Amino acid sequence: MSDVTMAEPTPPQATSAPASGGQGARREGGDPRWAALYVLCAGVLMIVLDVTVVNVALPSIQEQLHFSNASLAWVVNAYLISFGGLLLLAGRLGDLVGRRRVFLAGIAVFTFASLLCGLAGSQALLVIARFLQGIGGAMTSAVVLGMIVTMFSEAREQAKAIGVYAFVASAGGSVGLLAGGVITQSIDWHWIFFINVPLGAATAWLVRRMLPDDEGIGLAAGADVPGGVLITAALMVGVYAIVGPAASHGWGDTRTLGFGAVSLALLGAFVAREAAASNPLVPLRIFRLKQVVAANVVQILSVAGMFGMFFLGALYLRRVLHYDALQIGLSFLPATLVMGTLSIRYSERIVTRFGPRVALLTGMPLIMLALALFARAGVGGSYLADVLPSMALLGIGAGVAFPALMAVAMSGATPQDAGLASGLVNTTAQVGGALGLAVLATLSASRTSTLSHRGVASAAALTGGYHLAFWIAAGLVGCAIAVVLATLPRSVARAAGHAAPGAEEAPGQSATG
Repeated sequence: MSDVTMAEPTPPQATSAPASGGQGARREGGDPRWAALYVLCAGVLMIVLDVTVVNVALPSIQEQLHFSNASLAWVVNAYLISFGGLLLLAGRLGDLVGRRRVFLAGIAVFTFASLLCGLAGSQALLVIARFLQGIGGAMTSAVVLGMIVTMFSEAREQAKAIGVYAFVASAGGSVGLLAGGVITQSIDWHWIFFINVPLGAATAWLVRRMLPDDEGIGLAAGADVPGGVLITAALMVGVYAIVGPAASHGWGDTRTLGFGAVSLALLGAFVAREAAASNPLVPLRIFRLKQVVAANVVQILSVAGMFGMFFLGALYLRRVLHYDALQIGLSFLPATLVMGTLSIRYSERIVTRFGPRVALLTGMPLIMLALALFARAGVGGSYLADVLPSMALLGIGAGVAFPALMAVAMSGATPQDAGLASGLVNTTAQVGGALGLAVLATLSASRTSTLSHRGVASAAALTGGYHLAFWIAAGLVGCAIAVVLATLPRSVARAAGHAAPGAEEAPGQSATG
């Protein structure tokens, strides 16, 4: 598993006269909302980087702390379980008690846990600290999109802001490969955690200075503690089933099926609780919004496919082409640069002019093609001929599609439910990534084993396994395209691109209700 696990309120002066079109873009330099956005994204980047930075350092961690191959996986799994399990709860808590407060609390927990990780001299302390890191990461990540859509209500500004966020969330993983290689090779693995301490402190200080406090919609009718316990337990058990027994023993294993059944039972109990609760933690009305549900289904499928490129692609570069950690990071850099350029400079123009549906149907086929091309890279593959074209197509596709997907996912949520919608889209990304990685890694390993038993050379057997995973990943993205075609009619998608959440409210109405 260790080899395959390596994915507030609007300031008063901004609400009185929202900029329109290009004027908003020209006034960014003097608008404090944009500086606040970049600070929020810095916090998100710290969380996203941590996932892949740690994976690059796993061999060094194993050597120093004497992890076995099986126990080393829990350096990653402990984080994934708490992170994936708490996203939805953290997003709703942001709506109730204030998103800025939840964000700052998450940064504090993540920073403290990073310090513990860096100081860890034993396996147990590192795994416990990684679990705490996941809690802080969930609290921080879950509320960011909700904060963004309440700060930027004008359609084009919101599309641009979401493009910045989507770039950070999507491309941060490949940046982490590069950063992890540099830090691990030049200093020590402890510093991949220590670096978060000054970054976290600076982010918290800037957020306190630049974003006003918000009260949330309150806990007057109760906090629905049973609902919170049920959804958190359901997601944690579900993520554990994916990253634990499913990845180690297969999908038909008794433990996998047992934990999966428990997760589904807890989820069913949660739905029953929310339907009957007078003040539900997660109002079920959000699942009646067709475009929100469709966007999250697309998110699960597309992120599951994308993980094949970022993580199994890194294994192909390391095991077959024999790249070191730094070379792997540099190999993914073109995708990051292209994705960033499109997300930050052009995605909002595409979304506001043509609508998210067109953007999704333009970008996602390019992602699928990138995965299909990577499935043709051979044992003696060349970076320029076999890897770089896939990276370029991936960067273009993700840079166009993912900002549009975020816009659709947040389009139907009212300001009172923005944190919930933000937590939901992050949850589906996390679950999709974990599910996709476990499925693709299992099928890849099985194919490699079959080829090895037939007498195929090691490098060719590994390549055959990766090829199968990449083809399946391309198929998952193809299924996501089919969902877009079936569930997002042109009229609905264009409405999502041109209407901000809560746009029907009076201009002076509070974003927090």
